[in-house]
Order: sequence, then C-alpha cells, then structure tokens
Amino acid sequence: MLNQIRPALVLLALFSLLTGLAYPLAITGAAQLAAPFQANGSVLTVGDKPVGSALIGQNFASERYFHGRPSATQAQDPAHPDDPTATVDAPYNAANSAGSNLGPTSQKLIDRVKADVAAKRAAGWSGPIPADAVTTSASGLDPHISPENAFAQVEAVAKARNLSDATVRALVAEHIEGRVFGVIGEPRVNVLKLNLALDAM
Repeated sequence: MLNQIRPALVLLALFSLLTGLAYPLAITGAAQLAAPFQANGSVLTVGDKPVGSALIGQNFASERYFHGRPSATQAQDPAHPDDPTATVDAPYNAANSAGSNLGPTSQKLIDRVKADVAAKRAAGWSGPIPADAVTTSASGLDPHISPENAFAQVEAVAKARNLSDATVRALVAEHIEGRVFGVIGEPRVNVLKLNLALDAM
C-alpha cells in the first residue's frame, strides 16, 4: 500500500511546486521584465498619485470631462444587505463586471436608450448620436469610446472649460488609437488618458 501512495505523494508535491510556484513565478518575472507597466495593471498616475487604470473605465460625471460608455454594473443594495438579489445601479463597479443582458426588444432597454438620447440632446449634442454613447458594453467597464463619440462631446467639454472647439478637437484627434497591427479592433479613444491630457493643458 505504501509503495503505491509514496509515488502519488511525490508527484503531487513535485507538480505543486512546478505548476503552483515555479511556473507562476517565472511568468510573473518575465512579465515584469518585458512589460512592467501592463503587468502591474496599466495604472496611470498624476505626479506620484495613482488615478486609475487604462484598462478600466471610470464614471466621469462632470461636464468638464469626456464621458465613457454607459455602464450597467450593479452593487448590493445597502438597504437590503441580506438579500443577494437586491441591487442598485453602480456604474463602473469593477467588483461586479457585467452587461445589462437586455435584448433589442426589451422595453426597459428602449426606454433607457431614449432617455439617454434625450439627455444628450439637452446637453447640446447635435447631429447623429453615436451608438456607444447610449449603449453599454458587455463588461460595463470599457475604458474606450469611439472617435465619433469623443468628437460629439467636444463642443460641450470646450464650453465647460472655456476652450475653443478646435483646441479640444485637436486633443481628441491626438488620442485616437488605431487598430492593433493595423487590422485588429476598431479605432478608439481611451477616456481616462484623454481626460488626463485635458487637465494637463
């Protein structure tokens, strides 16, 4: 019996050390050498103070900033802490990444999108409203918006900051990220990076 158990225990210990310790340490070390910024969460700083990650969207509410996509993430309702089904809207809640999962025939989704479009119009948006300005992403944490979405916000942000439209438009143009390797994905604008550049002007 011991002759059968001993090899099993030795293999368990060996593979625990290899796959549970040596391999993760080697990959972590390689990542720190090859891409330390990305390996540490792509954290952006102002001075020495971390202000967010380039990978996770934030809820910018002020009219002085560009806004990201709507977020459908939720959090536990503090009024009902013992009921896991009781939730409240919590935009960009990184602890609870999720989409709304509402389909195109959902009246709740239709009403929300109509309300968002009306709010954009009331805020002075003119012309076509980009789809990503009124629809949520699958994660609820998307840090990017389309260039069309960013350009649609130029006039409102410029007015709130007492800047010319041309100045803010040029800043947006500078922050458009192209397709990866020229073919993967779509052109996009990282909202946090754009807003940090706006503050730095």
